[in-house]
Amino acid sequence: VDIFFVFFVYLMSSIIFENLDRGSFSFGQFYGRRIKRIFPALTLVLLSCLLFGWFGLLGDEFKQLGKHMAAGAGFVSNFFFWQVSGYFNNAAETKPLLHLWSLAIEEQFYIVWPLLVWVTWKRKTLFLVLFSALLIGSLLYNVHLVRPDPTAAFYSPATRIWELLAGVLLAYLSTQLF
Repeated sequence: VDIFFVFFVYLMSSIIFENLDRGSFSFGQFYGRRIKRIFPALTLVLLSCLLFGWFGLLGDEFKQLGKHMAAGAGFVSNFFFWQVSGYFNNAAETKPLLHLWSLAIEEQFYIVWPLLVWVTWKRKTLFLVLFSALLIGSLLYNVHLVRPDPTAAFYSPATRIWELLAGVLLAYLSTQLF
C-alpha cells in the first residue's frame, strides 16, 4: 500500500501539474474522474458483499458487515477500523472490507490536496515549503506513534500523508525541474 500511495499520487500529480501549467485545471473534472474511477468498482464490491452477506452471514455478522459497508461507502473505513481495533476485536478474516482503509485515506487526501495545490501553485517556494513541511511533519508523527499506538500509526491519515506527499513532491520535481 505504501508504494501504491507514492506511485498513484505521483501519476495524479503529474497530470494536475501539467493542467495547471496550461491553465486548464478544473476541480469538476478532477473530482468527476475520481468518481468515474472509484464508484463503479466500489459499488460492485459493496453490492457483492451485501449479496453474499444476505445469504451467508448470521444476523450479528450481517449487522457488522453493514457497518463496514457504510464506512467504506463514506470513505471513513480507516477511522472505523481504528476505533474497533483491539484485543477483543474480530479477526481480519471476518472483515471482507478491511482493505478499504487505504482507499479512505487516499480519498481524504484528495478532498484537501487539489485545493492546496491550486492555492500555492503560482508561488513555487510556498508550494515546496508547505508540502515538504507537511511531509516531514507527518513522517515524524508516524515514527513517534509507532511504539505507543501502532494502530493509530497505521490507520491515521496524519501518519500516512507523508507517503502521498512523497508522490506529490516527486511529480513536482519531475515535471517542474526537468
